[in-house]
Amino acid sequence: MEGMTLMEINAGDTAWVLASAALVMLMTPGLAFFYGGMVRVKSVLNMMMMSFITIAVVTILWVVVGYSLTFAGDTGHVIGDFSEVGLKGLLAPEAVSGTTPTLAFVAFQLMFAIITPALISGAIADRATFRGWIAFVVGWTLLVYFPVAHSVWFLDDGNGGWIGDKLKAIDFAGGTAVHLNAGAAALALAIVLGKRVGWKKDPMRPHSLPLVLLGAGLLWFGWFGFNAGSALSAGTTAAVTFVNTQAATAAAVIGWLIVERLTHGKATTLGMASGAVAGLVAITPSCGAVTPLGALAVGLLAGGICAFAVSLKYKFGFDDSLDVVGVHFVGGLFGSLAIGLFGSAAAPSAVNGLFYGGGATQLGRQAVANVVVAIYSFSVAFILGKVIDKTIGFRLKEDDEVTGVDQVEHAETAYDYLGSSGLRGALSSRPVPAPAETAENGTTEATEPSEKEGVKA
Repeated sequence: MEGMTLMEINAGDTAWVLASAALVMLMTPGLAFFYGGMVRVKSVLNMMMMSFITIAVVTILWVVVGYSLTFAGDTGHVIGDFSEVGLKGLLAPEAVSGTTPTLAFVAFQLMFAIITPALISGAIADRATFRGWIAFVVGWTLLVYFPVAHSVWFLDDGNGGWIGDKLKAIDFAGGTAVHLNAGAAALALAIVLGKRVGWKKDPMRPHSLPLVLLGAGLLWFGWFGFNAGSALSAGTTAAVTFVNTQAATAAAVIGWLIVERLTHGKATTLGMASGAVAGLVAITPSCGAVTPLGALAVGLLAGGICAFAVSLKYKFGFDDSLDVVGVHFVGGLFGSLAIGLFGSAAAPSAVNGLFYGGGATQLGRQAVANVVVAIYSFSVAFILGKVIDKTIGFRLKEDDEVTGVDQVEHAETAYDYLGSSGLRGALSSRPVPAPAETAENGTTEATEPSEKEGVKA
């Protein structure tokens, strides 16, 4: 920022960055609808609140210390410093980042910091205390998100973050810093909190597919700010990433539905929404590195791969309620590795991947970055989750989980049936009838991938 003047601010770029920040902000409520529709009636409010509370908690952290630790200077190539705590000095006219006021960049990056921990919440639906979740968001954001985002995005001519500036791994808009990062933490928490009561026995279907579609639509809309906004200017790069985002997402819908049709005989609404999210996740790191045809390939493969990946939790025995691991971890990893395969020098990132004659160098860089981030995020999340559970409590008591987290944690229900408090209490806590049939593998028919909320979500 040194040496820049007010004259370098471009009004069009500033307007685009601020508009993109607003689009990304909308994604967190969109995520709340997406996740909220996929859980049972007795959990919908808590599920949505887990997303909404990140807006409040992370905003405070970001203003006080988060931006400074992420983008103010460099300490050991893994974290920033405290020179801009409280956004010190960033209100001055000369505080410029590129062609926009630094505060526009602050606002834009804040929205990324907000949605990243919110993504994790889907893995622990139905069974986490609200206080435990808030404590986890604070700890994980401070210990994991800020240093990882710094490592990926703080560039300073080789003197910045170790992933983006030293290793030269590419993450245009957050495949590593956001999606794989959140997905690894989601896996850790799913293991720490354990399985939901009745997992693999009781039907746990989405209570509202219209809410799921609404959420997916808001996410798709907001994602143009997520990806194209990361160009930080209203120019060619923003246009390329915008088109690539749309192309990959459309192809991923088709890829997911093909796998769903082949494996379960039906193409479902939930599968379509989940395929769209998988495509959005996968194109996020690579949207500036591939051509539109490359984006179609990334999306088609991501849709199919993630559709298959969501069933792995049954084989490995972890209850990732809404498939954060299958979609965000796997999708983010594939999208990042895809840069090393489909990257084209014709795209803004100007790197040729293996399929474009560039060799395996970039693929190796992407792999190293993602492996290290995955291990770090998983480890910290696992330890943090254990500490929270042993101190203030993270996992709900079994009786409270059966009653419903909405009633126990918030004294509310999502739907006021007939205006009768007695009736809505009875309905929200009524046990789910046991499924009538048993499949050959010994699990109930209702837990097969085509009928569970977690498989296509």
